[in-house]
Order: sequence, then structure tokens, then C-alpha cells
Amino acid sequence: MTPIVFVHGFLGGSRQWQRQVEALQGYDVITLDLPGFGENAQRDAFCSISGFADWALNELKARDIETFHLVGHSMGGMVAQEMVARAPERVDRLVLYGTGSVGVLPGRFETIDTSKTRACADGPKVTARRIAATWFLEREKALEYELCATIAQKSNLKAMLSGLDAMHSWSGAENLPAIRTKTLIVWGDRDRTYPWSQTEQLWQSIPNANLAVIPNSAHATHLEKAELFNGILRDYLVA
Repeated sequence: MTPIVFVHGFLGGSRQWQRQVEALQGYDVITLDLPGFGENAQRDAFCSISGFADWALNELKARDIETFHLVGHSMGGMVAQEMVARAPERVDRLVLYGTGSVGVLPGRFETIDTSKTRACADGPKVTARRIAATWFLEREKALEYELCATIAQKSNLKAMLSGLDAMHSWSGAENLPAIRTKTLIVWGDRDRTYPWSQTEQLWQSIPNANLAVIPNSAHATHLEKAELFNGILRDYLVA
């Protein structure tokens, strides 16, 4: 049975995947915490997407996990693209969810430079809760908002700035045509972080890509529309 590896996004963590872990009960599911975030918030975050990718590949190898399905969300989708570029033979199937290949995030609810400025001015806890709210259609009123805000608040200011710098300095657009792994692109049609242009670029540029658009959901589709998201994931990865 091929393990399924989940890589969270900026200010995320392994705990946000609990609904997916439950839906995939009986399968070998690995939910990573990137350095600087989630349960690894005490570790120094990398300032590059490639640094996160190398860490993830080495972490999986240390766990004796050689071949796996890979699900990357948001910044974790950038990390997943770099993991495939470095070790395509290790990734059986790829899911790029709520992500893109342009690290400056054109069309985001605010620019990365604005996020950095506001993080320094407001502090990490206020910033964590403010950004987490943008992931949901109903913002702070969303059922799963508090879970994500609590995870986001684990990261300190240095980790936040490192993560933002890592995204800002990265682009994977030129590598998309070289991805030969069977790939699924998943996008919530009300995403405030990655507009359709980013999703369309992935879908049209990766040779063996399929697309799933989940209606009436924002950046945290796996929580807002968990049953639908999990059904699509099971069908793609374990059917």
C-alpha cells in the first residue's frame, strides 16, 4: 500500500489534516510539520522552498518511506512541486491543492510585502489569526477557523518572515512541463490566496493533469467541504 504524504501550507500544520486522516483510515497517512510551523514551530524555518523540499524528502527517507503519493496545499504545493523536481521517481501520484507555480502570489488578498510589514507591526499572533481568517468564506465565523488560527499562532515572527520570503523568491513555472507524475489540481472557486489564473496554469502546463474545482469554498476547502474533498482524494489516490 502506497503511503499518502500531506504537506501543509504557510502557517499550517499536521493537525489541520485530521478530517483527511479519518477519511483515509486504514491507509498509511503521513502528515508532515514543516520546520517553523505546527508541531515543528520550535525549529528554524527555511528561507527557500527548495530548503523545505530537501528537508521533507530527507525526513521521509529517515522514516524509510521511499515511494509515496504526495498532497501539497498552498505553500506546501510549492514544496511538493520541488520534491517532484528533485525526486520524480519517489512520487507515485501528486495532488496540488490550493496552490500555484508563481511564488509572488499575484492576485492574493494582499501582497507578500504587505504581509511582512503588517506582521512586523502587529506581531505574530495577531497576524496568524488575521491570515487564517482569509482561508474561509465566513472568515472568523467558520466552524474550523479556530483550529487553523490556533495552529497558525504556533509560528513566531521569524518563521513567518522566512516563509513569506521563501514563497516570494520562488517560481516553478518553467518546471511544470517536466512533471510527468499523474497529477490532480484541486481548487476552491472562492480562494482569496490563489486566483484561477494560478490554477489554470498548473492544469494547462502539467502534461498529465486533471482538475477538480470545488464550489463555494475558499482556501481551506479540505475543511469547508471536507466530505467532497475527501471523496475526490480517495477516488484519485486509492481507487
